[in-house]
Amino acid sequence: MNRKKNWYEYLWVVSLLYLILGFFNILFAWLGLVCFFIPLGMSAVRGNKTYCNHYCGRGQLLNLMGNKLGLSRKKSIPSFLRSSAFRYGFLAFFLTMFGNMLLTTYLVFSEAGTLRKAVKLLWTFKLPWHFAYHGTIAADWVAQFAFGFYSVMLTSTVLGLITMVLYKPRSWCVYCPMGTMTQGICKLKDKL
Repeated sequence: MNRKKNWYEYLWVVSLLYLILGFFNILFAWLGLVCFFIPLGMSAVRGNKTYCNHYCGRGQLLNLMGNKLGLSRKKSIPSFLRSSAFRYGFLAFFLTMFGNMLLTTYLVFSEAGTLRKAVKLLWTFKLPWHFAYHGTIAADWVAQFAFGFYSVMLTSTVLGLITMVLYKPRSWCVYCPMGTMTQGICKLKDKL
């Protein structure tokens, strides 16, 4: 018997649309901030990981690709990826890269740096992304933030896809920086 799906079970479309729109116009990358603020806010207010478990479009997309499309080997994730040391180490690395992105944006804002029309995949490989930005009425720092933020979102999606293929569909969720932060917020809220 087929059950009626809830509206939030289609949020994977939003994740896919985000990646597509950012490919055509980098300024759409700003929309990704929703995926940063909503989970943190929900965990702070509710004290649980409802966002991760029900509303995360990326998790849904990985689940769809891994289970429905059969792109996952469905193997257990290695224990080192589940370890607190790896999760918090990856979070620290991720936050460092995020801080670097903010610094680059600030340098462009203060005119100490110039706009770099590139997306960095896996924080290493510069992909020319000139086609996604042709200048607008927005300041260069606005575009610089978008290039950096899209880099973060694309990199985390690629990492999610790799672990989805190698292991279980939602293996990314085990070490996702947002998941680690929301879990930390929930633990802190629990103690208070």
